[in-house]
Amino acid sequence: MNSGGAPPTSLHSLATPSALATDAAPQTSVPPRARITAQPSRVVKCYLSILVPAYNEENRLPATLETIATYLQKRDFSHELIVVDDGSRDATREVVREFAAAHSWVRLVQYDDENGAALNRGKGFAIRAGVEAAVGRDILFSDADLSTPIEEMERLLPPISRGDCDIAIASRALPESNLAVHQPVHREFMGRTFNKIVQKMAVPGIMDTQCGFKAFRGDVAKRLFALAQIDGFGFDPEILFLARKFGFKIQELPVTWCHRDDSRVNPLSAPFSMLRELCEIRWNDARGLYDEEI
Repeated sequence: MNSGGAPPTSLHSLATPSALATDAAPQTSVPPRARITAQPSRVVKCYLSILVPAYNEENRLPATLETIATYLQKRDFSHELIVVDDGSRDATREVVREFAAAHSWVRLVQYDDENGAALNRGKGFAIRAGVEAAVGRDILFSDADLSTPIEEMERLLPPISRGDCDIAIASRALPESNLAVHQPVHREFMGRTFNKIVQKMAVPGIMDTQCGFKAFRGDVAKRLFALAQIDGFGFDPEILFLARKFGFKIQELPVTWCHRDDSRVNPLSAPFSMLRELCEIRWNDARGLYDEEI
C-alpha cells in the first residue's frame, strides 16, 4: 500500500469510452479519453481497500484523511486508502501526495486528458478507477465529507465477512438510522421522489441507493464495476441493478449520517441527469452492454 516516490501505474481498461451501439441508440457525446494513473500498491493483497472520490477537496480532505488514519490506527487489519481525484482544479492532488508521503498505505489515483490536463469524468468513473486499482479482499467507498462516519464500516463489513451478503450499503431511510443533521427539506423531498423512481426502474426494495457509503466483497466489486457504464451520480443504482442481475445479495443497513454543507450535487441539474442515467441503465441492459463474456 503506497505512496510517495514510486512511479505511477497506468490503468488501461477504463482509459477509453465504452463502445457505442450501432443500432438506433440515442446519440450522445463521447467523453474525452482518460489516461488513468495510480500510485502502485506495496502489497499484493490486504483486507480492506477504502476508496474516497475527490473533486476540489483541498480544504476538506486534510481533516478527512487524518480522521480515517486515526481510526485505522486502532484497527488490527491490513488496509489501504485510495483517493481518486476526479479532475480537481485546486490542490487536491498535492494534498493527497503530501499525506501519502507520510502514510505508506495511502495512494492517489488520477486521470488526465491526452494533453495532460486534469479530467473531470464524474463520481461513477472515479469509483470505477478506484475499484480497478484496489487490492483489498473487501472494498468500501466513502464520500470525502464523511457524512457517514468512517466508524460505520463496523456495521457494513461484518455481514460481508459472515457471508450474509455480498454488498452492504448504508441507508438513511431505515427506522434505526440516526440522521444527526437532516438535509434541507427540498433535498429530502427530492431524495424520496428519486428513490421511488429508482425502485420502479432499477432496484425495487432498496430504500436508499444514494448514500455514499457502500462495501463490497472485492471480487464482486471488480466484476460489477468492470461492466458499469454510468459516469455520474447514477452509478449507484446501476451497480445495485447489476448486483441483482447477477444474483448477488445486497443488505441495507442503518447508519449514523450527518448532512454536510458544500454538497457537490447540483439540486437543479442533478435530478434530470440522474433520471437520464436511470433510462440509460435500462437501455444498456436491453442492448446487452451488461452481458458478461463467457
